[in-house]
Amino acid sequence: GEVAATAGTSGVIYGVTDQLLCDQQSRVNTFAHVNHSIEEQRLGVLLCINGTGSMNRWTKTLTGSTVSYPEMNASAALVKPGSEGLRVLPFGNGAERMLNNKIAGAHLRNIDLNLHSSGHVFRAVQEGIAFSFRYGLDILRENGMEPSIIRAGQSNLFLSDVFTQSFVDITGVPVELHESDGSYGAAIGAGIGAGIYKSAGDAFSYKKPLKVVEPSTVSLEEYYQDWKSLLVSQLTN
Repeated sequence: GEVAATAGTSGVIYGVTDQLLCDQQSRVNTFAHVNHSIEEQRLGVLLCINGTGSMNRWTKTLTGSTVSYPEMNASAALVKPGSEGLRVLPFGNGAERMLNNKIAGAHLRNIDLNLHSSGHVFRAVQEGIAFSFRYGLDILRENGMEPSIIRAGQSNLFLSDVFTQSFVDITGVPVELHESDGSYGAAIGAGIGAGIYKSAGDAFSYKKPLKVVEPSTVSLEEYYQDWKSLLVSQLTN
């Protein structure tokens, strides 16, 4: 089906199901969606990752105020997928529910002082965040959600081609980018509630996607499995 994603300070994947689903380990949140009723069950399933944009912002702060996000993205784009072995676990913004409420911490692994540059760090951070989305999406898949497309506003980390393509390649799900953000969605919701639109479908009929990013031929699976092994080791030691 269709799900929505954001990648701001925290990262979210959100979908709606008509099945009474819940994760037995409570790694994702399940609750009644706004249009839920006894006759028509609509449950929202939400994955949240605390260390998303907060990890990218922390990295920018370390490099100094003269480096902009577009410059970070451009530098990251010059580095090959996989960041030549550099790995980042982006979990330094508190306990992560999808990790069973454990505090894994943020980690920069496999640094090679003769190889890795700031561009490698920028890319490894964005790949690490994309990998954390894949980890969380696999939890949603365990609970019966199989997204065929992910819709996101072209804002925050989705402004980065490196992050967006990494996200798409590692999840295997196309991303439909819209000229939108959370405030736009809130305004549309208010308009629906106030009766400005004839229906919810009418409200969104005026909004067309900017583009759809499809999976490329580049495989990140080897890098993801390496990243995941580092995460598992961190959680069990």
